[in-house]
Amino acid sequence: MSGVSLQKVVKVYDNGVKVVHGVDLDIRQGEFVVFVGPSGCGKSTLLRMIAGLESISGGTISIDGRVVNDLAPRERDIAMVFQDYALYPHKNVFENLAFGLRLRKFSEDEVTKRVNEAAAILRIEHLLDRKPRALSGGQRQRVAMGRAIVRQPKAFLFDEPLSNLDALLRSEMRTEIKKLHQRIGATTIYVTHDQVEAMTLAQRIVVLSGGNIMQVGTPDEIYNSPVSKFVAGFTGSPPMNFLDAQVVARSFAIGEARLSVVATQAEFFTKLEGRNVIFGIRPEDVRAEKRDAADAALPAQVVVAEPLGAETLVTSATPGGDVVARLGPETRVVPGEAMTLWLDMSKAHAFDPETSMVLRPTL
Repeated sequence: MSGVSLQKVVKVYDNGVKVVHGVDLDIRQGEFVVFVGPSGCGKSTLLRMIAGLESISGGTISIDGRVVNDLAPRERDIAMVFQDYALYPHKNVFENLAFGLRLRKFSEDEVTKRVNEAAAILRIEHLLDRKPRALSGGQRQRVAMGRAIVRQPKAFLFDEPLSNLDALLRSEMRTEIKKLHQRIGATTIYVTHDQVEAMTLAQRIVVLSGGNIMQVGTPDEIYNSPVSKFVAGFTGSPPMNFLDAQVVARSFAIGEARLSVVATQAEFFTKLEGRNVIFGIRPEDVRAEKRDAADAALPAQVVVAEPLGAETLVTSATPGGDVVARLGPETRVVPGEAMTLWLDMSKAHAFDPETSMVLRPTL
């Protein structure tokens, strides 16, 4: 197992387009880190540079304390799992797992031992004689993971490995990947555009946008303490609600409504008196009834209700913009109905409309 370090890593293509802008990141030995962000943010390019599949234009990449900038992929002692499985269709599962080991001149006894160990970990022992065409998508992905496991590399790299699977299978495979990391404990870097995968798998999340790191933190830090509107809006499903507001008398003025800030932040917001801000609140912090003395009322009109069984998502129009509320399954509302939304102000956020950065007291 090994740590991975990136120092001032840059990628500029031959046409002059810069896609990675001086990334600094240290990944600890045995850590599971997820790169997440929208398409084109540079996450896969960054992963491919770590793997050696893309050259770097500047900076340093180190694995296990050794600079690998000029090393070929096979010399970096990493294993990569792709979204398209990349299995040999004419070889059975055993031969697919064994292929890389035989290229590296392992003895047949060692090959058999490692293949059987990987198959047991992934519960695919009964599939060893099958060809890839006889496997389901989930089984093929397990084989692709097994081919990485038998290598016993210093780091595992996953490039959107679940994107070709249906929703139910993706959920099952997320669990399998998390269990695999808990069992093996190898350094793992995982790329996805799916924030649900990022939140459920990662020990730390790296949020990227435009080739820059926007925030690095635990899932809890990224979700509950976002540093910018971008990070806040990218995490959560549905994402955070954003409303145009103004700070007035230690409250957020949204139309005629006044949403009082919590007492611990009153002094800070006094300094922002009269300033326009973007008010943020997550759907689960919007309620249909008042539960706490600090809850603030916002008048709304129902636009659409989406019953989902365990919950109902209600989108309502407010003076500051549409708000999505995650309400109980018993909620019964109809479009056009007037309602009062109660907001948990202890969970509210404020962002600068010019910089999009969060506004909050310095701890």
